Amino acid sequence: MKRPTVEELQLLSRFENLRKVLLSPERAALLEKPLADWAYPSDRRLPFVLLGRTLRDLLNTPFMELAATPGIGQRKIRSLVELLGRAAHCDPQVVAGPAAGDAPPPPPEAESFAPGEVSEVLWDQWRKTVVEHQLGDEPLGRLAPSLRNLTRVVWSTPLATYAGLRLTEIRHLRNHGAKRLAAIVEVFYHIHRALRGVSPREPLAVRVLPRWIEAADRWAAQMLQADELPSREAIREHLIRPLVEQLRIDADGHVVMLAESRVGLAGTAASVRQLARVMGLTRARLYQLLNSISEIMRVRWPSGRYVLNGLRAHFDSLAQRQKPAPDLREFHAAVDVFFPGPRRGAIEPLATGLLPDTRDAEEMPSQPPTKALKNLPGGDSAASHLAAPHTEPTPLITLQTAD
Repeated sequence: MKRPTVEELQLLSRFENLRKVLLSPERAALLEKPLADWAYPSDRRLPFVLLGRTLRDLLNTPFMELAATPGIGQRKIRSLVELLGRAAHCDPQVVAGPAAGDAPPPPPEAESFAPGEVSEVLWDQWRKTVVEHQLGDEPLGRLAPSLRNLTRVVWSTPLATYAGLRLTEIRHLRNHGAKRLAAIVEVFYHIHRALRGVSPREPLAVRVLPRWIEAADRWAAQMLQADELPSREAIREHLIRPLVEQLRIDADGHVVMLAESRVGLAGTAASVRQLARVMGLTRARLYQLLNSISEIMRVRWPSGRYVLNGLRAHFDSLAQRQKPAPDLREFHAAVDVFFPGPRRGAIEPLATGLLPDTRDAEEMPSQPPTKALKNLPGGDSAASHLAAPHTEPTPLITLQTAD
């Protein structure tokens, strides 16, 4: 009979220690889960013939019998022990859920999202949070950290579409490769990080919103009840700037620059004709880019159109009673840019990307956008802003309590 090697004896010792830990009563909730639940997409040399077996089945099988399984060599048996180690370090309360009357576990320490290290167990926790807080009807795009990472065709897909699926099932969906899967899972990750520790049974409800959208929405609600018009600076700071910052997260610098130029943040507001001329684009192409702004806002702030139209009517009513009449042109321009009505000459939004990489030769700018912007009134500020290195803000979700 072949004598075991030193490494086999070490693995045997660790297996027995993990066996004692996992068979303890407090970890009973883990035993019926398959070993595959603790595997990461980035794992290599996994013991595939054992992944479908439950922890209880594996732990009740002698180690040497597992090691003698056909197709299981030294590296794969080492991977088996590694997966059991992950299971042993998993919080069984998180997997099974707290007992009735128990407080939910505290939030974890801050950590970055690593798509290659998302196991089925982690995914179960994240999608459970979405279900418990009844967020299944929310579209993916509304709560995504950035729409840049999420393909346009799934922006409006409800979270419930994926909340009922395991990772392996999502991977088998058509057109759901590694990149799209990572973007979808990241949405659930951020929701879980924001809501973990928040009980869905508390008397106060919680709304989950993109941080900049929450700021604009809260200010608009306050202004709808105000008896005086806000200053131009207040409109810029509390409405226009948050919407521009949200756009900066979701679109590239050229689209952000278009929004700022149309509203007039860099100086005098530029017309579509002016922007088309200095950037070397047809007006139809420019309308496509402007339509992408409203499409982003439609996903991020579905009620924004109705909120701002109500605010417009309220401001106009207050302005009629104020002498001299205040200048609300910048406010009206912002509403028309972010939530426009039917545009003359508008065509369908871009099918791919917010700014295409390939354009017709006649539409290519004759000079770089940053240089062309300087030809507009107040364009130096916008040009320097576009030329500056872009640092993507950390996407955050704001929790807002509601009665």
